Amino acid sequence: MSKVFVIPDVHLKPWIFDKAEELLSQNEYDKIVCLGDLVDALERFINRHPNFLFCYGNHDVSYIWEARESGYSDYARQVVLEGISKLEKLIPAGNIAYIHRIDNVIFSHAGLTEVFVSHFLTNFSGDIDDLLEKINSFRRDELWCDASPIWVRPQDGRSKMYPKGYLQVVGHTPVRKTDYFGELVTVDNFSTYRNGDPIGDQRFIWVDTEPEKLLDPKMDIRNYTVGDYVKFKIRYHGSDIDEILDGTVEIIDHYPGGRASIDVMSGDTLYKHLTLDDVLEHNKEQKYRR
Repeated sequence: MSKVFVIPDVHLKPWIFDKAEELLSQNEYDKIVCLGDLVDALERFINRHPNFLFCYGNHDVSYIWEARESGYSDYARQVVLEGISKLEKLIPAGNIAYIHRIDNVIFSHAGLTEVFVSHFLTNFSGDIDDLLEKINSFRRDELWCDASPIWVRPQDGRSKMYPKGYLQVVGHTPVRKTDYFGELVTVDNFSTYRNGDPIGDQRFIWVDTEPEKLLDPKMDIRNYTVGDYVKFKIRYHGSDIDEILDGTVEIIDHYPGGRASIDVMSGDTLYKHLTLDDVLEHNKEQKYRR
């Protein structure tokens, strides 16, 4: 088990490292992972923390590959390339990559998804470390696409994370605070609006790389769509016994603060506001038949 300190997307905000230094000086830790878009290198910080791992972000490689995107500057390219070159010399070769795995946690700028692996690594037969080594050998032809670990945005729940059973920690997509859904943790809470105002709460996280238990997919409301088959339990007033029913999801409610519920049609009866704790089985493929 490792205790990992995570530094989200930096985007030319060197004070992030000053803030990180304050916390690191007061706590024990095993490793530090920076999730990319560093652009300039912080030599003093890296020299103090040799167990520093870096994940390339889209803004970093855009200058390496001269791949234009929003925020790209021809004037800044040479300065950025010099900074990245210095960074690559400061960090051991194995500590700088697109994706890192520490125990049961995968770290990358944006996330590793099933669609990316199935497209670029069809019929791959190696283990997880072989897979990540292969992806870390990729270059622009494979990685400069919307589904790649430096570009994908899986926060909407439409992209399945890969492989199952691993927690993934990513940046890239700005959030107001650390966002945790199932096997995905999004930590890009240091990004700013164009006027410089912060989007997120600018708080760091520590990650236990051997979490006790990943969130049950049945507890993630984003996994539900209208028409899904579910088996659920209800308890009538005055009864101390749960009744088990099944049916089709008709309505999905997601409330501020994370509370969620579903309405299910079972036979001729609509059961409203069932909590996800009441769901015993959830199947997106099986169609409900009565």
